[in-house]
Amino acid sequence: MEILFSAFVLGLMGSFHCVGMCGPIALSLPLRGTGFLQKFTGGALYNLGRTLGYGVMGGVFGFIGQGFQMLGFQRWVSIGMGMLMVASILIPVWYTRKKTGNPNAIFAFVRRSIQQLFKDRSYGSLFLIGILNSLLPCGLVYLAIAGAIGMGNAIYGSFYMILFGLGTIPMMLAVSFLGNVISLTVRNKLNKIIPYIVVLIGLIFIFRGLCLGIPYLSPPLEKLTPGIHMKAMESKGSSNAVEESCCKKK
Repeated sequence: MEILFSAFVLGLMGSFHCVGMCGPIALSLPLRGTGFLQKFTGGALYNLGRTLGYGVMGGVFGFIGQGFQMLGFQRWVSIGMGMLMVASILIPVWYTRKKTGNPNAIFAFVRRSIQQLFKDRSYGSLFLIGILNSLLPCGLVYLAIAGAIGMGNAIYGSFYMILFGLGTIPMMLAVSFLGNVISLTVRNKLNKIIPYIVVLIGLIFIFRGLCLGIPYLSPPLEKLTPGIHMKAMESKGSSNAVEESCCKKK
């Protein structure tokens, strides 16, 4: 599905934002050994854990979207999630400043656990740091979660978040080895592209929910809603059976 590829693009371009948010963790990872292979393995395990964490979240939120799909609301969920993505860019004050409770209190356990794991220079600890890192609050991840809900399927939701995580790996892995490989000025310029990508992905979800019958972009309603599609197929199958029966009688 083309919409799954949008998750990778969001992660790839959003990774420049990730450098600012998760860069301090990536920079200070307790990579074991002195050789390139050992350090690469450690960095890869951290990013693998982070991506796996995203995948699990995608499965959970995709399952929620699947519940809406079973109720016949998938197209409206797709439109709603797309509008949420667009609104997050067009109404940045609402998106960036609205808070629910104290994030420090909510995620204190995750942060303490990461700090404890930093004391253990093992591959296992690096993998767990990555998993816990995926749980830390991040606006870009929230947008990807909205996309996972819009997929309306637990498996596709998981794939969506995994592809998002894979898109962030090249930059985050480079940061682990080379530090701030891209200057702040360049990162700021690249970060200006992210809002346009988010709006584009949001519009894709909206068009998908509108069921306009546009190939690769907005599938017809019967294909987006399995129940309608199955009824149509059953009806078509019945018609074929009747035709074949009539033909045989002749």
